[in-house]
Amino acid sequence: MHKVALNFEDGVTRFIQTLPGESVADAAYRSGLNIPMDCRDGACGTCKCHCESGEYAMDGYIDDALSDHEAEQRYVLTCCMVPESDCVVTVPASSEVCVRSQQADVHGELTEINRLSQSTLSFTVAGDQVRALHFLPGQYVNVQVPGTDQTRAYSFSSMVREQDESVSFLIRVVPGGLMSGFMAEQAKVGDRLTLRGPFGSFYLRDIKRPVLMLAGGTGLAPFLAMLDKIRACGSEHPVHLIYGVTHDFDLVELEKLEAFAAEIDNFSFSACVASPESDWPRKGYVTDHIEPSHLNAGEVDIYLCGPPPMVEAVNGFIEAKGIQPVSFHYEKFAASH
Repeated sequence: MHKVALNFEDGVTRFIQTLPGESVADAAYRSGLNIPMDCRDGACGTCKCHCESGEYAMDGYIDDALSDHEAEQRYVLTCCMVPESDCVVTVPASSEVCVRSQQADVHGELTEINRLSQSTLSFTVAGDQVRALHFLPGQYVNVQVPGTDQTRAYSFSSMVREQDESVSFLIRVVPGGLMSGFMAEQAKVGDRLTLRGPFGSFYLRDIKRPVLMLAGGTGLAPFLAMLDKIRACGSEHPVHLIYGVTHDFDLVELEKLEAFAAEIDNFSFSACVASPESDWPRKGYVTDHIEPSHLNAGEVDIYLCGPPPMVEAVNGFIEAKGIQPVSFHYEKFAASH
């Protein structure tokens, strides 16, 4: 048996005791704490934390959940981490978020399906139960594919709209994709959808300094929810979003971003397209458009959501610049079939 100190980002520390062979995540859950997670088997990366001290064993996870570089830096997946001594683990979430609660199914009605481009669509779910979804801007839910027992994870692209008790999502159209195929070919207004969550430690914290947001593809979704929240609450500090896609047709929701820029003091954004055949004026990857002022000599909070290669590229860019941001929150995803 080993003692593990869980240091949460709000300064709270909780101590748990692990049984022989027990993972940190399971021991925490047994102690009434719920480290943000989804899969429990080393596939999603949601429960990623940092081990500050102590020895541990960890195997059975996939590279998309935790890269070799991250493992070398003692980042851990708590669902796979089995302590071999007393340990200190930093959890990238507040203690309040990690108080154990029972996730319940929420049922809603599909009220909108919009084909935004050949690669992306959005959908909206509304209903009395949707109002009970107490999520933080940036978190996600698992949406059950109608007619199956399969679910797909999607970040909220809006906060709950009080006028119709609805929330929205962005979804990439994947050839042969179970959910995207349903949405593109079968779904109709009035269909019932089941959501479970919320999940994830990728969410907007209190804005205490400049913020840099980096979005790749449909990784734009959580930032739309964050900007929804910022529009309601305001920000005294600069917030800049760089939105990168592969092809011109992947650029979506630009009108929403323009509206946010007009309505939110201190918010600005730019969009870039990686394809050399692009007609978009700003080309390249998001790292090509990060300026020194955006990094503010490290006095910055960085939020990043995109596919694994983008996350690794941004990590490498920041390390090469010798910048240590005050905080760096990221979520990487792969398109689901």
